Amino acid sequence: MKDKNFVKEITNIDDDFAKWYTDIVIKAGLADYTDTKGCIAIKPYGYEIWENIQKYIDNEFKKVNIKNTYFPLLIPENLLQKEKDHVKGFAPEVAWVTQGGEEKLEERLCIRPTSETIISTMYSKWLNSWRDLPFLYNQWCNVLRWEKETRPFLRSREFLWQEGHTIHETAKEAQERTLQMLDIYDDVVQNLLAIPTIKGIKTEKEKFAGADSTYTIETMMYDGKALQTATSHYFGQNFSIPFNIKFKNRKEEEEYAYQTSWGISTRLIGGIIMAHGDNRGLKIPPKIAPIQIVIVPIAMHKENVKEKSEELYNVLNTNYRTYLDTRDQYTPGYKFNDWEMKGVPIRIEIGPRDIENNECIIVRRDTNEKIVTKIDKIVETIKNTLEDIHKNMYNQCKKRLEEKTTTAYNLDEFINKMNENQGFIKAMWCGSEECENKIKELTSAKSRCLPFNQEKISDTCVCCGKKADKLVIWGRQY
Repeated sequence: MKDKNFVKEITNIDDDFAKWYTDIVIKAGLADYTDTKGCIAIKPYGYEIWENIQKYIDNEFKKVNIKNTYFPLLIPENLLQKEKDHVKGFAPEVAWVTQGGEEKLEERLCIRPTSETIISTMYSKWLNSWRDLPFLYNQWCNVLRWEKETRPFLRSREFLWQEGHTIHETAKEAQERTLQMLDIYDDVVQNLLAIPTIKGIKTEKEKFAGADSTYTIETMMYDGKALQTATSHYFGQNFSIPFNIKFKNRKEEEEYAYQTSWGISTRLIGGIIMAHGDNRGLKIPPKIAPIQIVIVPIAMHKENVKEKSEELYNVLNTNYRTYLDTRDQYTPGYKFNDWEMKGVPIRIEIGPRDIENNECIIVRRDTNEKIVTKIDKIVETIKNTLEDIHKNMYNQCKKRLEEKTTTAYNLDEFINKMNENQGFIKAMWCGSEECENKIKELTSAKSRCLPFNQEKISDTCVCCGKKADKLVIWGRQY
């Protein structure tokens, strides 16, 4: 394969975004398809991204006293039936185990699509008094949802996630925890993944099955579609009553606990690809990149090149995830394309002439800019450059979000804007599900959220023209 043709294996991002996305997943070595339909194998490079996200979030959880636990993968059918809205919402996606070995099971076991039911059952056993509260538990696990249409990371049948489940003495405490966890997710998406967010509450139609209210983090991808990157749910007593999660309160009276649930998943990796990638491949935000710096020696066979490269590696690897590419079966040009494809934030090139001048070349993945720096200044330069890469990646996404967010005052304007400049549309809504359904039917756009930062752009609903006092962000979604 010729070096110059390497990146041409990727479909052009503007010609076929879906194919471009799949090309990136496969060719950057993130994941691969398996013989199990709808399920992917996550390769080491992709899993390292997930591990870096996981480490950061888990540490943030521990700061607010969340404890990790683990609950069974298999859930008896009778438990799933206890909360009617919940079972109705998940019924189409549930996979069932009906036989163990040679024997047919007396009761079907569902493979967890989410764990509210099994966790609520255990909470009812463990909770006695208000003195036991709150339960602040989380689990890192896999779940299975029988999706009809799948796409790696974004919507596969089996995926990895964390699901937090807390119970509290009062509604106020539970609601505060729901929003606290949303704020943690917001920090993760903006300050770790370099993607700007919109925080808000879901409409009744779009909220989680069984929740009183669902709060969401919405982000925009390269093509203007929305990706829901995280959700946090306030359940009230919707699960604690059917699952008998009771405690003796401070008056020694029995009372039902108040509950929350919140989660993020490996779909964040899909968000990274679609928010930041380009026709040269991935662009990974520095804080979660498996390799933050790759050193590519030029003319390794020449005197002192390999030795100087190793010295540079030893200096940088102390503080950064650094890789020294000494593969002699590939040319430097091939390596450049390879690491660009994988989205490594910084590439360092160093050859004989650079060594003579006590210099090396830093190449930024986000801008392809080349920076010549003195080797004895490399640590300071790398620190400043990585920080600037994160800011620049964030600002590029923010610019797209602003350019692809428009305002509509009536249905014709809404349809035209969604078709001409696919993105988010701000529009007033009367609150009726009928209008939500009509907009979806005509444009394939859904209500993303009622943003916390409400604006009043008119007095009438964008769909029916009736009185409206709610601003909604609308958009097509992944």
